[in-house]
Amino acid sequence: MADEPLVLGIETSCDETGVGIVQGQTLLVDTVASSVDEHARFGGVVPEVASRAHLEAMVPTIERACHDAGVGLRDLDAIAVTSGPGLAGSLLVGVAAAKALAVALDKPIYGVNHLASHVAVDIVEHGPLPEPTMALLVSGGHSSLLLVPDVTHDVRSLGSTMDDAAGEAFDKVARVLGLPFPGGPHIDRAARDGDRVAIDFPRGLTTGRDLERHRFDFSFSGLKTAVARWVELRRRAGESVPVADVAASFQEAVVDVLTKKALLACREHDVDHLLIGGGVAANSRLRALAEERAARAGVALRVPRPALCTDNGAMVAALGAEMVAKGREPSELGLPTDSSMPVELVQS
Repeated sequence: MADEPLVLGIETSCDETGVGIVQGQTLLVDTVASSVDEHARFGGVVPEVASRAHLEAMVPTIERACHDAGVGLRDLDAIAVTSGPGLAGSLLVGVAAAKALAVALDKPIYGVNHLASHVAVDIVEHGPLPEPTMALLVSGGHSSLLLVPDVTHDVRSLGSTMDDAAGEAFDKVARVLGLPFPGGPHIDRAARDGDRVAIDFPRGLTTGRDLERHRFDFSFSGLKTAVARWVELRRRAGESVPVADVAASFQEAVVDVLTKKALLACREHDVDHLLIGGGVAANSRLRALAEERAARAGVALRVPRPALCTDNGAMVAALGAEMVAKGREPSELGLPTDSSMPVELVQS
């Protein structure tokens, strides 16, 4: 293990300051400072607030990660940092910190793609990724289907969200139902007492013509609107809103589309391993339905534990360690290059 690369990863794409340290394929520490409580009163992430929170949390989080891992900064072999996609101001804080560390310590730096990092984190949970792997990434900003022959340099986008991402839809529907931000955990909790088939909400981009033009793309804006209108009509009629049933029916519509399209992609691309990542991968119903359908389809399912599904530094460090191990070229002072990021995701 001593000969394996020791990599520190920094993640600041949204509202969580994540610092992880990985040695080879072993996670030593995953430290996160979240500013979610500061955004809750606004009902969503405010970029300027997130950037300021990253500035305040960066040095203490790095110090805590090194202390908990029992390593010094000079013990590191490389620095990895999320360089996109994400909030520009938040990314700037992380990249600036990584550049400062790399220059001060004279260590190579790897600018990595946020989506590829969500795939790579499963390496520290379940071991090396099968090649190829199909990845379904679902979060507040992304709903993506990726074919992954090699997570360090060959990640191919098959489909993505065309409007609201799944996590964004969860947040907006939670607001309609009077549930707190972030909406995902609260809808998941409310849905446990509800009837998944009580309300027949629409499944976006699943009709014949839509499947021809947007076979692996996702759309949840229409679903969100359908929920809002259903609730509004109940309230206008003076009737109570069955929050649990609405939450369960909405959640079922989302996970139904996600799992069907993911397994369709596996079948059509002859891939027998499916990985689900991103913050929405912590949803209990998505995990259960994916496990059930994957088993029927003969597809092996990999889902990291919930703490590794949300944004974190471990996923960045994991991808950085893979890049070092496979001899990928580092970036120039944190600026991503085609050799340090999955080529087809550089423009994401």
